[in-house]
Amino acid sequence: MLIEGKTVVVSGVGAGLGHRVAEAVVRDGGNAVLGARTESRLAECAAAIDPDGKRTAWLATDITSEAACDRLAAVAVERFGAIDAVVHVAAFDTYFGGLESADFSAWQQVLDVNLLGTLRMTRACLPALKAGPGGSVVIIGTQSAIAAPTEVEQAAYAASKGALTSAMYSLARELGPHGVRVNTVLPGWMWGPPVEGYVAYAAGVEGVAESVVRERLNSRMALPAMATDGDVANAAIFFASDRAGAITGQQLLVNAGEVMR
Repeated sequence: MLIEGKTVVVSGVGAGLGHRVAEAVVRDGGNAVLGARTESRLAECAAAIDPDGKRTAWLATDITSEAACDRLAAVAVERFGAIDAVVHVAAFDTYFGGLESADFSAWQQVLDVNLLGTLRMTRACLPALKAGPGGSVVIIGTQSAIAAPTEVEQAAYAASKGALTSAMYSLARELGPHGVRVNTVLPGWMWGPPVEGYVAYAAGVEGVAESVVRERLNSRMALPAMATDGDVANAAIFFASDRAGAITGQQLLVNAGEVMR
């Protein structure tokens, strides 16, 4: 088990990637401390992945609030005595468009969640991360930050995640002396609820079967099919584990080989 006995804070636990990350934490022997704005989703996730409740804790958390981030970190320490890793899944990814149509007030909201929210949550966890034998910060970025897709315009989302990846390099230098590693996972097209929704929408607009749209996306991959949210969760758990003990300041594409760098 990759993270036996470790306590991992997971932000942004919903029906997709956040759930898969939390599930992988428990599967691989860790304690999962779950944060998201919707309390019912947290309760559902915890019940699904840890029916007896021994290895999960959760708290409704809005990462635009510094106090809320502090409270979630405190829950982790109070319940399990430590924070060994934090995986940042929480994101504002439902604002679409490019520069010409930009509503910069909406851009500010995207940046407040994706960039500043991630940094708020990281800072809240820092005292506990630094107190341990070797902490890990895992940021979920996006392939769109380095290779914009043609199917959808998400300029604000890509910009916010690109800024976060740049911040990762500074954080890796700043926190390295304390034994805290900072890395980023960059998913491409990832089979899970958001992409399932896109495929259903595109199929309806085009009047074709969903399998046609999905195969069009899969045809761009070096592997036969796009990655799943479970694949991305596994990469995050690797970065959180001691097996990545000498890895920091790195970004890893999990994209079935669609983009190679």
